[in-house]
Amino acid sequence: MDKKLNGNKYVYFFGDGKADGNESMKNLLGGKGANLAEMAGHPQLKLPVPPGFTITTEVCTYYYEHKKTYPRELKSQVERSLEKMEKLTGKKFGNEKDPLLVSIRSGARRSMPGMMETVLNVGLNEKTIKGLIWHSGDERFAYDAYRRLIMMYADVVMEKAGGIEVKNGKGIRKILDEKLEHIKQNQGYTSDTDLTVDELKILVKEYKKTVKKVLGTEFPDDPWEQIWGGIGAVFSSWNGKRAIEYRRIEKIPDEWGTAVNVQAMVFGNMGNDSCTGVAFTRNPGTGENKFYGEYLVNAQGEDVVAGIRTPAPVNEYSKNAQSEQFTTLERLMPKQYKELDDYQKKLESHYKDMQDIEFTIERGKLYMLQCRVGKRNGIAAVRMATEMHAEKLIDAETAVMRVGPNQLVELLLPMLDPKAEQTNAVIAKGLPAGPGGAKGRVVFSSDDAVEWAYRGEKVILVREETSPEDVDGMHKAQAILTTKGGMTSHAALVARGWGKCCIVGCGDIEIHHESKKRMAQ
Repeated sequence: MDKKLNGNKYVYFFGDGKADGNESMKNLLGGKGANLAEMAGHPQLKLPVPPGFTITTEVCTYYYEHKKTYPRELKSQVERSLEKMEKLTGKKFGNEKDPLLVSIRSGARRSMPGMMETVLNVGLNEKTIKGLIWHSGDERFAYDAYRRLIMMYADVVMEKAGGIEVKNGKGIRKILDEKLEHIKQNQGYTSDTDLTVDELKILVKEYKKTVKKVLGTEFPDDPWEQIWGGIGAVFSSWNGKRAIEYRRIEKIPDEWGTAVNVQAMVFGNMGNDSCTGVAFTRNPGTGENKFYGEYLVNAQGEDVVAGIRTPAPVNEYSKNAQSEQFTTLERLMPKQYKELDDYQKKLESHYKDMQDIEFTIERGKLYMLQCRVGKRNGIAAVRMATEMHAEKLIDAETAVMRVGPNQLVELLLPMLDPKAEQTNAVIAKGLPAGPGGAKGRVVFSSDDAVEWAYRGEKVILVREETSPEDVDGMHKAQAILTTKGGMTSHAALVARGWGKCCIVGCGDIEIHHESKKRMAQ
């Protein structure tokens, strides 16, 4: 007998100005699912959210209590929801002529940035790619989407959720990424977008061979196998090492579980009239009441957060030393920027707090992919609370509660002596992602940071860019320095939430890896 959960309703649909859930249902739908429902269905919002559905957190609990199985009604409810998505998009899941592709993402009650898993472009295979090429008219785009799916699926579903031990500290994602980097180096390319369609086709074949060789099984061609593999992997990631570590640091209960969000894909990598970005309704570093954000042309969402490419500013205010030469979104796509600006104002007014927003523009059409209460440092928290109270957006009691004890401590953090800063030569420049100043031994891996910290040594974690696997080392370090990434990268988001000193995008530094030792130059 199945345990009865919430009247046996496991799946909540959203899209086309309607939603089964709302923002108050975070315990059941997780933060992401509840906010997607709110953005899509609230009468005062009705924002352009790609249609999708949320599988509840209670199914996650059931999954762990019943040997990683699902309630028997879940399958039919998922299938019915996919049919609704097909009607709204005019596409069919698994169809060779015009395939519906979906993203599968986690969503806990409280924001856990980058701690759990995501798989994009689910539903692509050797047959459906032909339909994607025909529909998009862009063969290069289709194969770029396919190589991304194989990399993500092999990493998230086949290796991590499959419980496969990583050999020599190198997981399947790293192995596949090295194949991509090899082509770029051989051809003298600086960006993934430089690869030709023929090179991407070769890469896809290489990826599939490597997955079979390293993981022992074929990459699945069946779209339904892909979707259920992705759903299971998200539930499994709730008990992944980095998620457990993050919950311990943030004091998030283990029994909460995560929801799973399945959503129609929209593509920011369909050419120069497409882009993807992350933005904040106020500056998360200073608290200033100015719309702040970054975007990448011809990219998918993970590219911005991963810090692989230097993002461009959404407006003049968002420019910094690394991005001042780039064209703003406001100038490049004025109509879409105005829409985005209108939506961010609506969202802050609706939620009465600073929002962290993810968006994609596909061939000139803007889609809203996420909103959540944005992470901020102590200085920004105090400024936002006082200014929002002055604007009569929140009352005095709410303003006081908006500043946590740790954020007050941040205001008293050590800092560099301003006089010494003026008299000493600058070695390198980066972006100020986290507050304060710090000193310590330089280390180049999360494991080394943990090891030295346990010995009582203060350390600075230096990386090209951080990933969710680095969370333990990031927490143990006094400060974090990355050579890549912008103010919305993983390192910046996590450090800002913890009030930890952090500099990102310090491109003047190169990290050289040697077999026995590591050094920075």
